[in-house]
Amino acid sequence: MEIDIESPHSAAWPGIIQRYKRYLPVTADTPVITLLEGNTPLIPAVSLPRLFGVDIELYFKFEGMNPTGSFKDRGMTLAISKAAEEGAEIVVCASTGNTSASAAAYASRAGMISTVLIPRGNIAQGKLAQAMMHGAVVVQIDGNFDDCLRLVRALAEERPVAIVNSINPYRIEGQKTGSFEICQQLGGRPPDYHVLPVGNAGNITAYWKGYREFFYNGLIDRLPRMIGFQAAGSAPIVRGMRIDKPETVATAIKIGDPASWKSAVAARDESGGLIEEVTDDEITHAQKLLASYEGVFAEPASAASVAGVAKLSRKGFFPKGACVVCILTGHGLKDPERAIAIAEAPARSSANIHAVLDLLDRAVEARKRHSNP
Repeated sequence: MEIDIESPHSAAWPGIIQRYKRYLPVTADTPVITLLEGNTPLIPAVSLPRLFGVDIELYFKFEGMNPTGSFKDRGMTLAISKAAEEGAEIVVCASTGNTSASAAAYASRAGMISTVLIPRGNIAQGKLAQAMMHGAVVVQIDGNFDDCLRLVRALAEERPVAIVNSINPYRIEGQKTGSFEICQQLGGRPPDYHVLPVGNAGNITAYWKGYREFFYNGLIDRLPRMIGFQAAGSAPIVRGMRIDKPETVATAIKIGDPASWKSAVAARDESGGLIEEVTDDEITHAQKLLASYEGVFAEPASAASVAGVAKLSRKGFFPKGACVVCILTGHGLKDPERAIAIAEAPARSSANIHAVLDLLDRAVEARKRHSNP
């Protein structure tokens, strides 16, 4: 299938492997294990540039609209397909949540057994529920993500299993297709700035790889600057040192020793970009702004990219008219407990119309008084 640079759409979307197989390491012998991932919306902002006080063209690439609710599906379809091609029966991963959900879903579709190691007490319930429902062997480890990944590597030395973490190169290959879609959705051009959360750092690595491939194949005439944001309590790349006990409400990027650290730094430096940090308060504020002003419900880690845009906007970083794309890595329903904790509690009323009207009037007045964040 030839690439139409002006649009990622087709009458029947076939999933990323079939759509972009020219740019992926697949052959006629590769069984395609797909849930029709990809083709996620690029949503133009309607309010946040004004609220941030900037005149920019801002978009949200909402990866929460993938089949299991996160960007992980892009890499997982290829990782599981290649594992099936190689005859694997068991796949294993370490995860803070989204990888486990995606691995379990695609493994079940391929007829494989999935084993996921997660840090006990540090995984959002929405993600844990997915892995459990898809029939994964879920093991909760008394430790953090880095401990889980260390055990996964050791497990692979003891048993014939396929690792489907981002250390698997096929994961990066699948995830790079997000950059292809962005260029096509923008009418054949890349953004000026590509902004995304950074946890294990596979995503910034993958997007930069995709942009470069489109550039070297003559499909775009320039490259974007890659801008990454880590949570302040989990920012090893920013600090230049491993964080043994990372802390952040954004559990998806709660990683102290990123597997793709070197390639993330290369993406930053080669693109003339930067990797900085945002606080949990800034992440929470951005998550609420996204939902309240743009109608987009993303998980906390996703909001790190938007918090970063807000932070850079205050510094006057973006030139007038710049095209900025934020990656929203996962859906807000992945972490419902956090959403409930930061949102205004539901009002309570007797079953009386006058009481309800009184509550409604007060709520409307309060909203008007706080119309600006």
